[in-house]
Amino acid sequence: MNSFLEKYNEFLTEFGQGRKMVLSTSENNIVSSRMMSVIRINDEFFFQTDTQLRKYRQLTVNQNVALCIDNIQIEGICEEKCHPLDHDEFCSLYQQCYKGSFDAYSSLKNERLFVIKPLFVERWLYRDGIPYMETFDVQNKRYRCEEYLGV
Repeated sequence: MNSFLEKYNEFLTEFGQGRKMVLSTSENNIVSSRMMSVIRINDEFFFQTDTQLRKYRQLTVNQNVALCIDNIQIEGICEEKCHPLDHDEFCSLYQQCYKGSFDAYSSLKNERLFVIKPLFVERWLYRDGIPYMETFDVQNKRYRCEEYLGV
């Protein structure tokens, strides 16, 4: 049987380096979502945003966030890091994946880099037309993949 780390690393490799994802944030029990250009570095997810946006304010009052794409949901804790240009690895990957956004926004003085440390990942898998729910409890390093019976 594969260990949590083997399965999680397989998932991260399949995920790739960069994806456009929906980021959900909340403040005062009001949730909002928007598309973001996300970069994966190791097992963390990075994005940049402007300090003048509502999203930035929401992140400063509530660090609990979710990312979603296709059949994948990632829940985690989000922390502000620095100005995007102060993080070489992010800049290199972001420019590679999203050159237009990098050129237009990364050098602006109000831009800030954020990192999401995943706590829980869930995705649907389909094998021979049969649905499975795959879950990664990242905090406790537990993996499950079970056929969805819809009972």
